[in-house]
Amino acid sequence: MRIPPSSFGKPLSQAALEILRAKYESTINPDLGYMIYIIKTTIDPAGKIIPGDGATYHKVTFSVLAYLPKIQEIVEGEIVEITDFGAFVRIGPTDALLHLSQIMDDYLTADVKQGMITATKSRRTLKVGSKLRARITAVSLGRGASIGKIGITCRQPFLGALEWIEEELAKPAKIVEKKAERKAS
Repeated sequence: MRIPPSSFGKPLSQAALEILRAKYESTINPDLGYMIYIIKTTIDPAGKIIPGDGATYHKVTFSVLAYLPKIQEIVEGEIVEITDFGAFVRIGPTDALLHLSQIMDDYLTADVKQGMITATKSRRTLKVGSKLRARITAVSLGRGASIGKIGITCRQPFLGALEWIEEELAKPAKIVEKKAERKAS
């Protein structure tokens, strides 16, 4: 790691941490994912000087908090934007695309002005702020500060808005209650 002369007045570990944070935090690495935070650094105090360069060069190791989305991973998130073609869902440090075709088996209409997606038959809705559970179906991570792309789906059992999942889980209990009522009468 190159420590420039402007950082010579600072403790070596602080200078290294500042440089690493500026270089790596808020970037994307295809192998590590979203680089969120540099946790700790260990820097060799014995550096090298290269003729013609006023900086010192040190060996450094560091730990980073990162998020690497995996295909088939189940995630929970919150809808942050509704578009004509679906919704963007905040999952951890990034947003994933939930396309209209991946929400449910129903005809859906998106109202961008009101920030709402409505199902025609079931009348279920998704809106900005709705919390949901989804499965990651596509991941494309670029290098550096470029934006990664993540696709998600809710078209499987026990995926979708959290209130929908609670309704589905409550159905078997209601069926058992109705059977018990019939036997009692």
